[in-house]
Amino acid sequence: MTHRFQKPLAYASLALSMTLVGVYVALCKPLVAAIPVFLLAWMRFGIAAIAMASWIKKPADEAPIDPRTRVFLFLESFLGNFLFSICMLYGVSMTSTVSAGVILSAIPASSALMGWYFLKEKMQARMWLAVALAATGLALLTLSKAPAQTLDAAAPIPPATMLLGNLLVFGAVLCESAFVVIGKRLSATISPKRIAAIINLNGFFLSTPLGLYVAWQFDFAAVSMSAWALLVFYALAASVWMVWLWMSGLKTVPASQAGVFAVMLPLTTALIGVLAFGERFSALQALAFALALLSLLLATLPARTQAISGVQSESETA
Repeated sequence: MTHRFQKPLAYASLALSMTLVGVYVALCKPLVAAIPVFLLAWMRFGIAAIAMASWIKKPADEAPIDPRTRVFLFLESFLGNFLFSICMLYGVSMTSTVSAGVILSAIPASSALMGWYFLKEKMQARMWLAVALAATGLALLTLSKAPAQTLDAAAPIPPATMLLGNLLVFGAVLCESAFVVIGKRLSATISPKRIAAIINLNGFFLSTPLGLYVAWQFDFAAVSMSAWALLVFYALAASVWMVWLWMSGLKTVPASQAGVFAVMLPLTTALIGVLAFGERFSALQALAFALALLSLLLATLPARTQAISGVQSESETA
C-alpha cells in the first residue's frame, strides 16, 4: 500500500512546492515595493532560520556530511536559494508578473536537460516530448506580447528596464534548474528537513553583510502590517515549506522528470498576476499554458510497462 502511493505523493509534493514558488514570486511585487531587496532576502532567511532551528541537528540514523556534500550544500544554497532570490526579486520588480511567468516556463526544459547531462538520467521519448511542449509554451508566451505594467496600471515599464528584468528572471531560471539537479544528489543522503535548514542558514550568512547595511538606513516603521504579514508568509513558503516539499518529492522522482513540475510555477504566477494585479491574459497565453499542463501530464503518467508489471505483481500476490 505504501509503495502504491509513494509516487503520487511525490508528485503532489513537487506540484505543491512549485505552486508555492509561483505564489510567492507573484506576491514579491508588493513586497519589493515596500522593502529593499537585500533586506527582504536577509529577513526572509532569518525568519525561516528561527522556524527551522530544530531541523538542523543530524538524525542518529544519518551519516556525517562529507566535504564533497558540503560543497553541494553550499552550491544548492548559493544558486537555488540566495542567487535565485536576488535575481527573482529584482527581476519581478522590473517586469510584469505575466512576463515573469513567460520566462519561468523554461524551467521544465532547463531542469530536464541539466538532469540528463549532469546526472546522466535516461530520457524516454515521452519525456523529450514533455520538454518540447513546455518549450513551445514558452515560445507562444513570448510571442503573445502581453502589455507590461507595474503595480500602478497607469505606469508602463520602460523597454530597457523590462529587458533587464527579463534577463534577471532568466538567471533565476538557471538557478532553479541547478537547484533541481543538485537537490536530487543531496536527497539521496540527507533528510529533506535538514537540507532545507542547512541551505537556508547558508543563505542567511550570505545575505547578512548587505542585509545589515541596508537595515541600518531603513525606516522599519514605514512598513505596513500587511507587508509584515506577507513577509512572514514569504519566508515560510520560500525557505521552509517549498524546499521540504521539493526535497521530499526528489527522493522518489528523477530530476529530469521533477523539472516538468516547474510548469506549476509560471502557471500560478501568471494566474495571480491576472486575478490580483489586473494583468491581461490573452488566448495565446491560454494555449501556451494548456501545452504546459499537457507536458506535465505526459511526464507523470505511469509508463505502460510499469503499469503491466504492477498488475502482474498484484495478481501474483493474490
